[in-house]
Amino acid sequence: MRTSRLEAFSDGVLAIIITIMVLELKVPAGHRLTDLVHTTGVGLLTYLLSFVYVGIYWNNHHHMFHLVRRIRGGVLWANLALLFCLSLFPFTTAWMNDSRFEPTPVVIYGVNLLSAAVAYFVLQTVIIRQQGPESPLRQAVGIDVKGKISPPFYLAGILSALMIDRSGWAGVGIALACYVGVAIMWIIPDRRIDRVFRQYEAQD
Repeated sequence: MRTSRLEAFSDGVLAIIITIMVLELKVPAGHRLTDLVHTTGVGLLTYLLSFVYVGIYWNNHHHMFHLVRRIRGGVLWANLALLFCLSLFPFTTAWMNDSRFEPTPVVIYGVNLLSAAVAYFVLQTVIIRQQGPESPLRQAVGIDVKGKISPPFYLAGILSALMIDRSGWAGVGIALACYVGVAIMWIIPDRRIDRVFRQYEAQD
């Protein structure tokens, strides 16, 4: 089957996830900048981080399916698993925000990030297995340095929030730095798939 319905459904789910997250932001009671910072400041920061992550997944998902023309059932289920993990972002983001970065919500947020990364890797692997070892996606992914580096960073953040200075901010600060660091790493443009896609189009 073709990928058009899967892509359209995924785009719709990701758009809804972003909408739910922004609706979680609290409107300031007053009209001054200090009211915004006091009421919504933390929420804006957590929303921004999660928005960037959803944007990264949408971007990578979009580019990946440029190299996929037909899919089978395994890809549909793997894609649903990814969307399930991403659909938890509004919940874990809101909990981390409302708790003012207590260790347990920060850990759960990290687990959410890790599970989404694993689900994306599974989706990518299922597609490559269906296409074969010479598939365009396999060529585009290459050694996948970013994909291999990300999970250890998430694990480091999770363990930091769990084990380091649970009564203070050190462990949570390290965890948040790990989560933000991975996001920044993925924001940096990666031209692998674009390059292979241009070659793929030129062959048709």
